[in-house]
Amino acid sequence: MNILVTGVAGFIGSTLCQRILAEQPGTIVIGVDNVNDYYDVNIKQWRLDQFTKYGDRFIFIKGSIADKSLIDSIFIEYKPKIVINLAAQAGVRYSISNPDAYIESNLIGFYNILEACRHSYDNDTEGVKHLVYASSSSVYGSNKKVPYSTDDKVDNPVSLYAATKKSNELMAHAYSKLYNIPSTGLRFFTVYGPAGRPDMAYFGFTNKLLKGETIKIFNYGDCMRDFTYVDDIVEGIMRIMRKAPERKNGEDGLPIPPYKVYNIGNNKPEKLLDFVQILQEELIRANVLPADYDFESHMELVPMQPGDVPVTYADTTPLEQDFGFKPSTSLRQGLRKFSEWYKAFYKD
Repeated sequence: MNILVTGVAGFIGSTLCQRILAEQPGTIVIGVDNVNDYYDVNIKQWRLDQFTKYGDRFIFIKGSIADKSLIDSIFIEYKPKIVINLAAQAGVRYSISNPDAYIESNLIGFYNILEACRHSYDNDTEGVKHLVYASSSSVYGSNKKVPYSTDDKVDNPVSLYAATKKSNELMAHAYSKLYNIPSTGLRFFTVYGPAGRPDMAYFGFTNKLLKGETIKIFNYGDCMRDFTYVDDIVEGIMRIMRKAPERKNGEDGLPIPPYKVYNIGNNKPEKLLDFVQILQEELIRANVLPADYDFESHMELVPMQPGDVPVTYADTTPLEQDFGFKPSTSLRQGLRKFSEWYKAFYKD
């Protein structure tokens, strides 16, 4: 079976593909990524280098999902049965100053994926069995009710990034209804781990501390995040991609949309200050920072940033009920693995 993964040079995409290739020897993965310079391209290249051992079972195509002719040609040539769309312009704050990138990748790009899935059924061919795509906990905006449930109303995004992710869910629902495309959206909650994104707090903090710079703790440290280790995210995707929403008709004889949305989060929000404390301990343990590092002099408590929310907290009950899975990696375990990777990548 051929599986298409977009955003394959990204954090989640590369980790997922390594798992698929390691565990499914009969599978060919077609990976698409434009390898843009939103953050350090060297990390993206390092991720891609991990696939060389899989030979021709991994096919890399450099390009943007916003390029409709490219996406169409990939579907025609490789006929993927499972499509996992992880390509997107990420980042809440970046969306405030660079909105064009979000419209191009997150809306136009996703539309191209949906259209290609639709046309995979042309001429009564079997087509795509399951489209899995990345949404985000950002869709919950400033909801006061916690934990966040996929049953909650999410019509008040506080950033363009969040608005594009909610739009993806709406677009997928429409295509599931109109063309009977089984689709599952995944709302990720603050993903972290080795070879992660340098724009995420834990990675950015580490870079700044290593340079002797001051790190800013937003909302005066009162932010709470449902930090989710990348392997837990990947485990969730692996289980979900194998079990597409069922196609069935309603009483009117018309298709009921084979459509689902799940939270994937740790279901255990951590205070940002506690997170920083564990991070500093693990950076010292991994010899990234010296044992006598003065953290207090390198921390500044500041107000909330535009587009941010004070708490993210996932209700993962549907994920547990439908797939028997709940993320369980502790923050210390995850930050330990990140710290060890960071030491090997930058300092060894």
